[in-house]
Amino acid sequence: MKHLSRITMGLLVIASTVFGCATMSGGDWVTLFDGKDLDHWYIIGDADWKLENGLVMADRKIGKDNGYLVTRKNYSNFQLKVEFWVSHDANSGIFMRCKDGKKIADSLCYEANIFDQRGDPYFGTGAIVKFAGVDPMPKAGGKWNTYEITADGPNLTLVLNGVKTVELNNKKYKKGPIALQYGKGIVKFRKVEIREL
Repeated sequence: MKHLSRITMGLLVIASTVFGCATMSGGDWVTLFDGKDLDHWYIIGDADWKLENGLVMADRKIGKDNGYLVTRKNYSNFQLKVEFWVSHDANSGIFMRCKDGKKIADSLCYEANIFDQRGDPYFGTGAIVKFAGVDPMPKAGGKWNTYEITADGPNLTLVLNGVKTVELNNKKYKKGPIALQYGKGIVKFRKVEIREL
């Protein structure tokens, strides 16, 4: 009986250790953009990104291609908080786990969309383009918004201004940089923070 008790206690210790490791809260929050510099980012595409009044913003293209701020680091599992302001006609988005940091597209990354006037609103603001639609579509234009994005293994969750818009279980993209998009209109970002899980 004593032998059985020791085995049971041993199994409980192992189980609690494994459970404790599985529920660890992850690393510290890291500020990727604080309004001062773009040290964590590089620029691709044709947007006129500029630092202004504690923001990074773009309001036009200097060529025909969309513009992106792309993280210098690749990320797999994380929580991401992004504060942004867009005009009503803006086309923007937050791309994650991109396969190629030099080619950003919704066919090569997961995209948390910011596009109130998208022709198909099912994949507009609050959706993960091509993967998880939203109905009804929330509007982001003309105000400050906060996206909270969690990517944990195959599970992705978007929360816009405190309201969960979509959940996705998908294994297509596992790791890569994060990119902030300028497509059209006025797009401003004032704070970007990430915590790796």
